[in-house]
Amino acid sequence: MKNTYIILALFFSFQLFSQNSSVPLFEDCKSLDEINHEECLKSNVYKYVKDNIVMPNSLSHDFTESVNVLFEVNKQGKFKTVYISSNSSSLKTEIENVFVSMPAITPSYYNGKADFFQTKIKLDFPLLDKIYSKKNTVAELERKESLEYDNLKNDKVKYSNPEYSSHINVPFSHKLYSLFDMQMNELGTNSHTASKPYSYADVKKYFDFKKYNEELKVKSNSWFDRKLWNEHFVQLQTKDLWFTLDPVLDIQFGKDSNTDFSYTLNNTRGFYAQAGLGKKFNFFTAIYESQGRFPKYFNDYAKEINGVDSYGVVPGRGISKPFGEYGFDYPVSEAYVAYNPADFMDLQFGYGKNFIGDGYRSLFISDAASPNTYFKMNVDFWKFRYTTTWNWLKDIRKEMQVNKAYLSKYMVTHYLSFNASKRLNFSFFESAVWANTNGEGFRMDYLNPFIFLRNVEFRDGQDAGNSLLGLSYKYKFSSKINTYGQFIIDEFSSGDIFGGEKSWKNKLGFQLGAKYYEAFNVDNLILQLEYNQVRPYTYSQGGDGNLTETNYGHTNQSMAHLWSSNFRELVFIARYNYKRWFSDLKFITGIKGLDFNTEEDSLSYGGDIYKSYNNPPYEIGVEIGQGVRTSNLQTNLKVGYLVNPSTNLKAFVEVLYRDLSPEITTATPQQSTTTWINFGVRTDLFNWYNDF
Repeated sequence: MKNTYIILALFFSFQLFSQNSSVPLFEDCKSLDEINHEECLKSNVYKYVKDNIVMPNSLSHDFTESVNVLFEVNKQGKFKTVYISSNSSSLKTEIENVFVSMPAITPSYYNGKADFFQTKIKLDFPLLDKIYSKKNTVAELERKESLEYDNLKNDKVKYSNPEYSSHINVPFSHKLYSLFDMQMNELGTNSHTASKPYSYADVKKYFDFKKYNEELKVKSNSWFDRKLWNEHFVQLQTKDLWFTLDPVLDIQFGKDSNTDFSYTLNNTRGFYAQAGLGKKFNFFTAIYESQGRFPKYFNDYAKEINGVDSYGVVPGRGISKPFGEYGFDYPVSEAYVAYNPADFMDLQFGYGKNFIGDGYRSLFISDAASPNTYFKMNVDFWKFRYTTTWNWLKDIRKEMQVNKAYLSKYMVTHYLSFNASKRLNFSFFESAVWANTNGEGFRMDYLNPFIFLRNVEFRDGQDAGNSLLGLSYKYKFSSKINTYGQFIIDEFSSGDIFGGEKSWKNKLGFQLGAKYYEAFNVDNLILQLEYNQVRPYTYSQGGDGNLTETNYGHTNQSMAHLWSSNFRELVFIARYNYKRWFSDLKFITGIKGLDFNTEEDSLSYGGDIYKSYNNPPYEIGVEIGQGVRTSNLQTNLKVGYLVNPSTNLKAFVEVLYRDLSPEITTATPQQSTTTWINFGVRTDLFNWYNDF
């Protein structure tokens, strides 16, 4: 008997649930098979809207538009709109009113309980009669053509430059960053300006790129004009996706007074794409195919830092092969994916460059070397920003190669920035570099973003890695004047550092700089003065023989200052913008100590970070400029026009004067004087440094 009751209860429960549909039902839909419920619902909704809507007077009698309406039916069977795609606000209001006035129906059910239900309906104005088509069998459904693909067309919206509020990087160009440098450094802001590149989300609080582009917009009457002067070549936006695709150009021609060939050139073609998926995921990719023939001093330096398997290393770009006579063929690609899991955190994995500092140069991390693989995490909280970056680097020297494979190196950096007041920021920096010499690869110890790196290096062994510590500051005298600085230490022997004997272990460097915005009350004029000095052997490390594996370098270039170490440098820069016109004046003077590199003297004097500091020529009395003391004087003037602000395409002409004067003439370096006139068209996505 008991079993009979259970069976009856289950039977009536099944009967009850079978009468409840997962789709809300009008009365005339209840007698239909469940396969027809949703289409019947939409048919009744469409008919009610058509019969009850009152078209706004503001719309013309021949008004046409396809409107997608996302609506819901709540647990009480009442209707409510969630999203209406119409461009007319008055039509939106009328549609909302019609749905609210719709009589309640039987709600949807889930597990025997009334539930919310959402679906979408398309209203093609003017509204015409639609005949409800009953679905009978699964086979008929399979034969019916779906509208899913066609409905995607209705998701497209007018492109509104969504990248300017995304977590895509603002391309790190000193010139581009000068547009909003003053706004980000105004007195009272809580910005953290050292860790670069910034994302557009970082900048949008201080600078409106959309407004800036609107102010520069050129009147265009054709598709070609829009793409040339104002827009991305391809731009697409839907509700959950945006995408742009643009060509990359860097076409330059020039004349160097100190070369045997007739002209210099650079021929870069490629493309870059950027996109956003939802609000949290973005990506960027760029591919460059390049051939170049540069001024003689540039070509000589590119060959000087080459690896045995390469013709040269184009500074800041990468390994090359020969191109014609005196030229370089150097393909480059860069890419990253960015993920913003929370408002306070940004994650980025890519192949490119990073920079830490408020100056033109950086003694911490610079973008002077070739691109490298990295993973970066930014965390913002209260008055702090904490940046951790893991880098995968390469040593391309022949002595470091195994089976013609370059030696892998790794680097991790921690940077903690703190706004102590509305005027003062100070920061702490630490880094560690280690090589894959024992086959263990990337050390798991360094994955912890909060570990003190010096302790890991000490535990693993003195020569297991190379750690650096640094401090930096920025002080805002006003919204127009601020100063900044960096201090780096690469040896932890306090007795040698403070002993006063100028020990070779006294491996220090510092930077002092100042910026003056809207100088002398001239709008868009920025003046910058900066002094950098780094003592010999800084960024280098001991090793077997005369080699060091754990230096602070990548593809034979310094990961910090372009001049490596054993130098003093003074930099003056003036930047000016007027609408689409711009001009930059740069003056650099300094001294650097170079090695003799002769059979009689092959010792390291502290200027080449790729040489071991074992057995230095002097234990004490070590000074900046020791070795072949060489003075370097450079002046560069560039004037140009911003062709397209959306792609940062520029036309320019520049004049460079460079005088290199060693006190002693050896095989390298030699006395040289260069006057270089250069002009071109360039998509300005990264910094070109030719001031070495």
